[in-house]
Amino acid sequence: MDYFFIGDSELVTAFRFVGIRGHSVSGKEEALEIFNRLTKNWDETAGMVLPEEQGSCLVLILTEETAGWLGETLTDWQIGGKYPLVVEIPGTMGRLAGRKTLVDSIREAIGIRV
Repeated sequence: MDYFFIGDSELVTAFRFVGIRGHSVSGKEEALEIFNRLTKNWDETAGMVLPEEQGSCLVLILTEETAGWLGETLTDWQIGGKYPLVVEIPGTMGRLAGRKTLVDSIREAIGIRV
């Protein structure tokens, strides 16, 4: 599997319609658990098992809310430059206040507005 989605249940259903598997989360602990199972070695006896997802996800899609719950864990993962690559998207309620778009970040980094 190349893609996996973590976010709210409505978007999990939407991504399933286009063939992308996912898992709905409703809080920080649940988000961290699923993220860790997709990115690190984990013990199948520790709880819910995601056998197909472990080790096969190349792109992880998260809602901005889920990314916020992951906080420093997500930042450390992204800095490490390992797979899966992480892509953040707005949730069903739209873009979170104060979040920059990728284009805004690029413009800020290079200092050119086209």
